[in-house]
Amino acid sequence: MDHDAHPALRPKLISFDVFGTLISVRDSSYSAFETILADAGARHVDVKAFWEHWEHRNIAHYWDAYRSYREICELSLAETFAHFQVVGDSRLIDRYFEAFPRFFLYDDVVRTLDQLSRGCRLAVVSNIDDDLLALTPLQRNFDLVCTAERAKGYKPDGTLFRYLIENAGCARDEILHAGQSQFTDLVGGKPLGLTIAWINRRQIALDTSVPRPDFIFADIQSLSRVVDF
Repeated sequence: MDHDAHPALRPKLISFDVFGTLISVRDSSYSAFETILADAGARHVDVKAFWEHWEHRNIAHYWDAYRSYREICELSLAETFAHFQVVGDSRLIDRYFEAFPRFFLYDDVVRTLDQLSRGCRLAVVSNIDDDLLALTPLQRNFDLVCTAERAKGYKPDGTLFRYLIENAGCARDEILHAGQSQFTDLVGGKPLGLTIAWINRRQIALDTSVPRPDFIFADIQSLSRVVDF
């Protein structure tokens, strides 16, 4: 999307999705899921296909009545084992949680957040439990932390974004949200009138079923092209 067609933005708050936007969640997670499959006696299963199905089930459960992220991940693992006809213990999801401290940030994260923080407040908006977010390498004091645990709901149905809007301390049109997930960030945020930059790090096609983002960027450092302080 051509940023030159848009006037410069002067947001008072920029919010970020975490997994896939700031943290490379797939590449960070595959080794944990390889261990899960090995422990379940299913080394033959393609770990990337297994992970994608598990994540698809997570997103489906975000629409349900609130349960913790840990509970959703375990439930989705049980369903994914069943889908791949693997007999495994869903409590093996602990291998994933244990890997959180070893997750890695994308290269542009620290310097971009440092730069943007000089001009406005920063927030994170994540479908996560507080204790798990604290385990990640995203060791930064954000001005506002919006987690599914705090909002008692997730992104796709709007609950988490409503929490962001209610706690932002500024008008809705003064918020810029940056996120990578079409099916949570765009589906959850655009119907509420948020300005959203889709961070398409994996260079995938925009699904025809989701609302259109205001901007499309390959990384978060590109936000500086439309933000003017």
